[in-house]
Formats: sequence, C-alpha cells, structure tokens
Amino acid sequence: MSLATVILAAGKGKRMKSDLPKVLHPLLGRPMIHYVIETARAIGSTKIILVVGHKKELVMDATRDEKVDYAVQEQQLGTGHAVLQARPFLEKDDSDILVLSGDVPLLTPATLNQLITIQQQDCPLASLLTAEMEDPTGYGRIVRDKAGYVSQIVEHKDASAEILKIREINVGIYIFQSRPLFATLPGLSNNNSQGEYYLPDVVKIYVDRGERVAAILTSQAEETHGINDIDQLKQAEKILRSRK
Repeated sequence: MSLATVILAAGKGKRMKSDLPKVLHPLLGRPMIHYVIETARAIGSTKIILVVGHKKELVMDATRDEKVDYAVQEQQLGTGHAVLQARPFLEKDDSDILVLSGDVPLLTPATLNQLITIQQQDCPLASLLTAEMEDPTGYGRIVRDKAGYVSQIVEHKDASAEILKIREINVGIYIFQSRPLFATLPGLSNNNSQGEYYLPDVVKIYVDRGERVAAILTSQAEETHGINDIDQLKQAEKILRSRK
C-alpha cells in the first residue's frame, strides 16, 4: 500500500517568543520543517501535504522547492481538524497516511520505518509510535491489551494511580488507513476545555469499536521530542551536529 505523509505546520509556537511560525525557526541554518520533509521523502512518501495556517505565506515561501502540497487550516482547531484539511488530496487514495508534526525535526527514517513495517504487515486501522520516559508527568499513557494492541490512551489528568505508573507515552506520531480515517474525522467531538478536535480521539473511537490499533515502542525517544522553546532548539542543534 502506498504511503502519504501529512505534516502539521499551522501553529504559532508562542513559547518560541517570536512571531515567526514555529516550523521556520532555523536549525543549523535551515528551517526545521525542511528536516521533517526530508525524512518524509526518505521513507518513500508518494505525497507530502503540509497543513499550514499561521503566517502561511511564509511557510509556503520557505518550502516552495520541496515538491509538497498545501492544505490550509484557517482556524487552529486541533490536530484532528488539521488532518481533516488534507482530505481533498487524499480521500480518493487507498493508502496509509503518516501524520507528523513540523516541529519534530530529529526523527529518522529508521525509526519511522519500524512503524511503517508494523502497519503494512499487520494492517491495523492505525499504528502509533510510543516512547518510555523516566518522568512521564503530563503525557497520555498507553495501556495495552493482552495481545499488545492499544486498549486505551489515558490522559495524565484522567489516570488512576495504577495507570500513572505506566511510563509508555503517546508521542503524537501516527499512521492511519486513509478511508477509515476520513470517515471518522468529521465525527470527532470538540467537547473539551480547548474546544478543539483531537487526533488521538480517532484512536479512542477505533478502540471502543473493538478495532486493532498497534503501538510501536521506540528506543529512540530523543527523536520524538517536539521543539517548543529556544532551549530545546539549541539542544536539537547539538544532536544534529553530533550525527554528522
């Protein structure tokens, strides 16, 4: 099955203390979004769609030579809503859709290929990448069933004392079968404190229906970290330098 990649690049990045779109902050002289696009291409994506919003013209100008398509999220209404904006490019394809964030530039093809392999061999409706953290405070915990599939993603604030002991977290990197995904996204609820439509709720809907959702625990947790402030940007530069 072919693979398309949707890269979420619509956010403002308020904690970067700059009006520049977060994904355009430079890493070793290149916008961080370039690293994510490069990785999406390296894993064989047949289509790459950037979901743009905040100062979209700047993001589009910075990626003009990258051979990507653009979906516009006029209002930032959550990750589920963002992916839905890519539907016109993908709804006729019988493909797998990888969802990445434009602020996770350290991801390597090797890590993503582990996720892709499970999705293509096992054919669950979705697969998600997970990592273990020494201190998972604030993150959604992955609860698995006896067969190793996802039975719940429990947000920290909703977790029991037992679930809080789990150190495996959802890092926000997913692969979905395209047709079930676009059939499910329009039905998401925004009944939450932010009034937004969240992509992990698709996983919850699948699990509640008894569908299989796979989770792949990566040993490369460092690669999955998003960049949210200048200190994290500097740390990412150090890591990229060490790889060269």
